[in-house]
Amino acid sequence: MNILIIGSGAREHAIATTLHRSMQNPRIFCFGTYLNPGIKQMTHGYCTGDINDVDAVTAKAKEWQIGLAIIGPEAPLEKGMADALWKAAIPTIGPRKKLAQIETSKSFARDLLHKYNIPGLPNYRSFSTIEGVEAFLKELGEGNYVVKANGLMGGKGVKVAGDHLHSFAEALQFCEQVLDEKQTFVIEEKLIGQEFSLMCFCDGEVAVPMPVVQDHKRAYVDDKGPNTGGMGSYSDVNHRLPFLTEDDVNQAKEINEKVFRALMTEVNDKFIGILYGSFIVTKKGIYVIEFNARFGDPEAMNVLSILDSDFVTLCQAMVTGSLTPEQVRFTSQATVCKYAVPEGYPDDSLSNVPIDIAAVKNKSRLYLSAVNLVDGKILAMGSRTAAYVGVAESISAAEEISEREVRGIGGPLYHREDIGTERLIQRRMDEMRRLRGE
Repeated sequence: MNILIIGSGAREHAIATTLHRSMQNPRIFCFGTYLNPGIKQMTHGYCTGDINDVDAVTAKAKEWQIGLAIIGPEAPLEKGMADALWKAAIPTIGPRKKLAQIETSKSFARDLLHKYNIPGLPNYRSFSTIEGVEAFLKELGEGNYVVKANGLMGGKGVKVAGDHLHSFAEALQFCEQVLDEKQTFVIEEKLIGQEFSLMCFCDGEVAVPMPVVQDHKRAYVDDKGPNTGGMGSYSDVNHRLPFLTEDDVNQAKEINEKVFRALMTEVNDKFIGILYGSFIVTKKGIYVIEFNARFGDPEAMNVLSILDSDFVTLCQAMVTGSLTPEQVRFTSQATVCKYAVPEGYPDDSLSNVPIDIAAVKNKSRLYLSAVNLVDGKILAMGSRTAAYVGVAESISAAEEISEREVRGIGGPLYHREDIGTERLIQRRMDEMRRLRGE
């Protein structure tokens, strides 16, 4: 089978690696932004270009006689990539444009939860003008709000009171800025607690959950510094997290299931692909931060590294509506993923600088991200550069592997040494206990 991966980051490298492990020996093809050498070595065909150019990608897919496509990032979903590929009779992992609104429109997602009475919805309001904004901010209270641009803004569309916005005046200024970008926005109450991700494989009939993962958005050790696309993540042996109860995870699974059903009812179409709920556990229970319509990055690396099922078989089941929970199996191991990123990331990254991966001993769990192969050299392109996933019988053992190997990536890069450490996880558990009043 000829399988096309759209995208060329670490998430897509993990997808390619997992397909490559399949007993079905698929022929892998990639349409990416850059030439990622990690993906390239597994492919029969590789093309670089604009991954949001629906016509160009579809034409290439036809030329390569693709039998199945997997869309990595969110932007092609917003452009209707899945719609075009299905129209060209190419089964696709990744929802059609209307379904992808669960990620691409914050207000659509919030309104869906409200309309279908799905739990986990914070107090929110949508705005298309500045009118009424100040009154709602004051209603929520100083330091108790979040402003979210409605559409995709490359991770720069969310600002949190106390972290990024330090007064109502700054909040109003950011709202004006979003409106200047021809976007609408949502303001909602700020939630205090621990965030986690729960992704599901979906075939339009069932949504089958994957292990729970916790990402780390802040750039620096101890959750300091600006927000990023994600500096790394971890998962536990029992597929839960140390600060979550079984009831917490079951609530999140139930919300994912209800959103999956409501979304398909709302747009009258089948959701085929990955539904990713981003949750926060607070003293009042589980709330929804947002939903995504594709694998998380870095979370994809955690779950795909321990996927025991044949990934090609799962993909075929998703596009034919024949997925069953019994088909989805993960090994009982812990994972810790750490990203090496360019100095200055995320605000003022070095770009076009060479990196060296020769010192990484076990390259099978090294996932290259925003890199480009030029004249035999691997260049970091200014965004997250490479991720390493340690897999072991405990989080701390997986962390040691990840830390040792990520240090082997040479170049003007840095990473968060604390992700997956016992000290940081203990702090998360202590914070959660305090919040719950235990």
